[in-house]
Amino acid sequence: MPEFYNPTGETQKHGVKLPHWQQDEVHQFVTFRLGDSMPSSKLRLWKQEREVWISHHPEPWSLEAEQEYHRLFTWKLENWLDEGYGSCIFTDPTKREVLTTTLMHDHGTKAKFHAWVIMPNHVHLLFTPLAPLEKLMQSWKGISSRRIGLGRIWQKNYRDTLIRDTSHFANAVRYIRRNPAKLPNGTFTLWQSERTKAI
Repeated sequence: MPEFYNPTGETQKHGVKLPHWQQDEVHQFVTFRLGDSMPSSKLRLWKQEREVWISHHPEPWSLEAEQEYHRLFTWKLENWLDEGYGSCIFTDPTKREVLTTTLMHDHGTKAKFHAWVIMPNHVHLLFTPLAPLEKLMQSWKGISSRRIGLGRIWQKNYRDTLIRDTSHFANAVRYIRRNPAKLPNGTFTLWQSERTKAI
């Protein structure tokens, strides 16, 4: 089974507004966040600007257009998440342990994790899906919400990226590893496989 995305291979898609892609057991980099982690005023403006940009840049995108999109939109969201908006319930180690247990219950059966980090208000995962991505995300978010006991805590959607090659894989590992660099110890949980520790 190939590890990396094949642009000419068959790809499964689900979701309408924000399509999610899966290609067999190709590695995925996924980000999901708490429902209150993004100020609504900033998010509204971001969506308006994104809609205008997309109307002027129909897919398929060139490499330059894709890089511009990530610079203007993806990384802007990531930076806002890192600013720590919202309740940031995962500064609490007991709540992080609930999510850790939920994720690792499926390690080796429904997913093979390579690296992940639980930040105060969001999560980054690098893994090989061994089941449909949509079902995995529903399960992890639903089970962790019920066990934490604060109602519906997660934003409805998530962002996923198929990993293109070994360089992209290594960059995702480094991003996850560096993401909590400015946080105090005890406010995040970082996990890495033996494979990713060597990167």
